Amino acid sequence: QVQLVESGGGLVQAGGSLRVSCAASGRIFAMNVMGWYRQAPGKQRELVASMHSDGFTRYADSVKGRFAISRDNAKNTVYLQMNSLKAEDTAVYYCNLWAQGGYEYWGQGTQVTVSS
Repeated sequence: QVQLVESGGGLVQAGGSLRVSCAASGRIFAMNVMGWYRQAPGKQRELVASMHSDGFTRYADSVKGRFAISRDNAKNTVYLQMNSLKAEDTAVYYCNLWAQGGYEYWGQGTQVTVSS
Protein backbone atom coordinates (compact mmCIF):
# COMPACT_ATOMS: atom_id res chain seq x y z
CA GLN A 1 0.00 0.00 0.00
CA VAL A 2 1.19 3.50 -0.84
CA GLN A 3 0.68 6.46 1.45
CA LEU A 4 1.00 10.11 0.50
CA VAL A 5 1.59 12.70 3.19
CA GLU A 6 1.29 16.36 2.30
CA SER A 7 2.66 19.33 4.17
CA GLY A 8 3.19 23.04 3.72
CA GLY A 9 -0.25 24.46 3.13
CA GLY A 10 -1.48 27.55 4.92
CA LEU A 11 -2.59 31.14 4.66
CA VAL A 12 -0.75 33.65 2.52
CA GLN A 13 -1.46 37.09 1.14
CA ALA A 14 -2.05 37.63 -2.55
CA GLY A 15 1.24 37.99 -4.37
CA GLY A 16 3.01 35.81 -1.86
CA SER A 17 4.59 32.39 -2.15
CA LEU A 18 4.07 29.00 -0.61
CA ARG A 19 5.56 25.57 -1.10
CA VAL A 20 3.74 22.32 -0.53
CA SER A 21 5.42 18.95 -0.30
CA CYS A 22 4.23 15.38 -0.63
CA ALA A 23 6.16 12.35 0.51
CA ALA A 24 5.20 8.92 -0.75
CA SER A 25 5.94 5.75 1.14
CA GLY A 26 5.30 2.10 0.49
CA ARG A 27 5.77 0.00 -2.61
CA ILE A 28 6.31 2.49 -5.40
CA PHE A 29 7.08 1.52 -8.95
CA ALA A 30 9.98 3.37 -10.49
CA MET A 31 7.87 4.58 -13.42
CA ASN A 32 5.22 6.89 -12.07
CA VAL A 33 3.66 10.31 -12.23
CA MET A 34 3.40 12.49 -9.16
CA GLY A 35 1.37 15.62 -9.17
CA TRP A 36 -0.94 18.06 -7.54
CA TYR A 37 -4.65 18.61 -7.99
CA ARG A 38 -6.82 21.19 -6.30
CA GLN A 39 -10.45 21.57 -5.47
CA ALA A 40 -12.10 24.84 -4.56
CA PRO A 41 -15.53 24.96 -2.89
CA GLY A 42 -18.27 24.20 -5.38
CA LYS A 43 -15.81 23.29 -8.13
CA GLN A 44 -14.46 20.09 -9.59
CA ARG A 45 -11.04 18.81 -8.75
CA GLU A 46 -8.54 19.96 -11.36
CA LEU A 47 -4.98 19.18 -12.28
CA VAL A 48 -2.49 21.83 -11.19
CA ALA A 49 0.79 20.24 -12.21
CA SER A 50 2.31 16.82 -12.64
CA MET A 51 5.74 15.39 -13.21
CA HIS A 52 6.68 12.03 -14.63
CA SER A 53 9.55 10.12 -13.11
CA ASP A 54 11.45 10.81 -16.35
CA GLY A 55 11.05 14.55 -15.87
CA PHE A 56 8.14 15.38 -18.18
CA THR A 57 5.91 18.05 -16.69
CA ARG A 58 2.38 19.32 -17.24
CA TYR A 59 0.81 22.49 -15.91
CA ALA A 60 -2.66 23.94 -15.89
CA ASP A 61 -2.77 27.08 -18.01
CA SER A 62 -3.88 29.09 -14.99
CA VAL A 63 -0.63 28.42 -13.12
CA LYS A 64 1.96 28.44 -15.90
CA GLY A 65 4.74 30.86 -15.12
CA ARG A 66 3.75 31.06 -11.45
CA PHE A 67 3.98 27.50 -10.14
CA ALA A 68 6.84 25.05 -10.45
CA ILE A 69 6.74 21.35 -9.75
CA SER A 70 9.81 19.36 -8.84
CA ARG A 71 10.55 15.99 -7.36
CA ASP A 72 13.24 14.06 -5.59
CA ASN A 73 12.97 10.51 -6.85
CA ALA A 74 15.36 9.19 -4.22
CA LYS A 75 13.00 10.47 -1.53
CA ASN A 76 9.77 9.81 -3.47
CA THR A 77 8.83 13.38 -2.74
CA VAL A 78 7.18 15.95 -4.97
CA TYR A 79 7.14 19.68 -4.37
CA LEU A 80 4.99 22.48 -5.68
CA GLN A 81 6.43 25.97 -5.43
CA MET A 82 3.64 28.51 -5.78
CA ASN A 83 4.54 32.11 -6.50
CA SER A 84 2.48 35.20 -7.25
CA LEU A 85 -0.47 33.57 -5.57
CA LYS A 86 -3.94 34.83 -6.31
CA ALA A 87 -7.20 34.58 -4.42
CA GLU A 88 -8.45 32.14 -7.04
CA ASP A 89 -5.66 29.73 -6.10
CA THR A 90 -7.45 29.13 -2.81
CA ALA A 91 -8.35 25.46 -2.62
CA VAL A 92 -7.55 22.16 -1.02
CA TYR A 93 -4.48 20.81 -2.75
CA TYR A 94 -4.22 17.05 -3.16
CA CYS A 95 -1.13 15.05 -3.93
CA ASN A 96 -1.57 12.33 -6.50
CA LEU A 97 0.55 9.40 -7.56
CA TRP A 98 -0.16 7.31 -10.61
CA ALA A 99 1.99 4.23 -10.99
CA GLN A 100 2.65 1.78 -13.77
CA GLY A 101 -0.15 -0.73 -13.88
CA GLY A 102 -2.81 1.88 -13.36
CA TYR A 103 -2.49 2.23 -9.63
CA GLU A 104 -3.55 5.62 -8.32
CA TYR A 105 -3.24 7.10 -4.87
CA TRP A 106 -4.31 10.33 -3.20
CA GLY A 107 -3.15 12.30 -0.22
CA GLN A 108 -5.49 13.65 2.40
CA GLY A 109 -5.25 17.21 1.08
CA THR A 110 -3.79 20.43 2.42
CA GLN A 111 -5.58 23.75 2.53
CA VAL A 112 -4.09 26.73 0.72
CA THR A 113 -5.82 30.03 1.37
CA VAL A 114 -4.82 33.22 -0.40
CA SER A 115 -6.19 36.42 1.09
CA SER A 116 -6.78 39.37 -1.18
